[in-house]
Amino acid sequence: MFNEPLLSEIRDRFHHVDNCPYQGPRVFFENAGGSLTLKSVVEVNTRLASIPDNQGRDNPASHDLVRIINQSREDMRTFLGAEQGPVFIGESGTELLFRLVRAAIMGAPEGGNVVGSTLEHPATVSAGKRWSEVAGKEYRAVLHNNTTATVTADDYRPLVDENTRVATIIHTSPVTGMSVDIKAVAAVIRAASPDCIIVVDGIQHAPHGDLDIDSYDIDAYTVSAYKVFSRHNYGFAWLSPRLSSLPHDHLEGTPDDFWELGTRDTSAFACFSEVVNYLDWLGSNFTSSEQRRKRVLAAGKAIKGQENHLVDVMINGSKNQKGLREMPEVVVIGGHDNPHREGLVSLYVEAIPCADIVSQLNAAGVRTHVRKNDYFSGNVLEPLNRPTCVRVSMCHYNTKHEVVQFLQAMETIVASKPQLLSA
Repeated sequence: MFNEPLLSEIRDRFHHVDNCPYQGPRVFFENAGGSLTLKSVVEVNTRLASIPDNQGRDNPASHDLVRIINQSREDMRTFLGAEQGPVFIGESGTELLFRLVRAAIMGAPEGGNVVGSTLEHPATVSAGKRWSEVAGKEYRAVLHNNTTATVTADDYRPLVDENTRVATIIHTSPVTGMSVDIKAVAAVIRAASPDCIIVVDGIQHAPHGDLDIDSYDIDAYTVSAYKVFSRHNYGFAWLSPRLSSLPHDHLEGTPDDFWELGTRDTSAFACFSEVVNYLDWLGSNFTSSEQRRKRVLAAGKAIKGQENHLVDVMINGSKNQKGLREMPEVVVIGGHDNPHREGLVSLYVEAIPCADIVSQLNAAGVRTHVRKNDYFSGNVLEPLNRPTCVRVSMCHYNTKHEVVQFLQAMETIVASKPQLLSA
């Protein structure tokens, strides 16, 4: 876990870390819906939004915009751990996934099948089903495990074969918070179908560190910037050389591996460079390496350690505060002891509507979110026969004190259960 001086410095780098401009003081446990934003991101975004020039002109402003974009692409590679293949910006992570899945399916050899899983976000599932039908390919869904709330390589194994043309994997579920072993799943897919195109949704995983694209043996990875300390309205993707050159929408005359449509927003690129600058700084507190990539990796390791500590306190409590494990009325999706969990706990209390729990937590100054059995979360909640759950999502800038505040509020809510039942 972070020491107090470092954690204070970390928190000082983010806007609204403990205070909502509309509500006042609050704990922010809605990070899976979008992280807090770095102050440096807002500053660079504001500065570049005022620049009237575009890229590709022969003037000093344009030259600098091109420099900023080129630097950002390198920073994206550093963040991802990817040496080859293009990185490019799109409208959002969801939009990028739709484009990539479409290109993969339509560019793959005729026939065969497309494999995804029931753990995935509708961005890949909807795209996979739609374009499989258009291309005349069979769509297969790997069933995730209700008990562990994740999916494994062994779950994929029976559904992939030599005719699997495209496969999609989610790195971490935004509903359960459970991660997937990308390397293990990709290895199973490659063993059955070496030329299968593998597209990974990394949107939920990206802010939790530990990214190493070059070791995964995949073809695409997507990130939504607002989930990783930046702003809304852009995401970026990395592509393998072979996927990047498949037929796709692009302007005639541009290279075959060019995917960006229209003039790019330079501030979006610059904003993500600020994210990588932050991770570089954070990692420098844990390694003396002079290599930027190693400092970013050190930051990722430290982030995971801090978040694991927060999850441990939430589940097991602290010296003077009992955790969720000691609140028998509270059901934790995926169980109390789950090594796949990344900074997120989804829960419910049978006798209390989840919307009421979120409302009462909000009144106690703790921001959380209801996930409903709809097109976003029904893939997880429907098999559990649950209409809703409460998602409590943390990030590395959260504190043990904030977790304790949440637990105290949950104790009060659970204690009110008899009154709610009699009412």
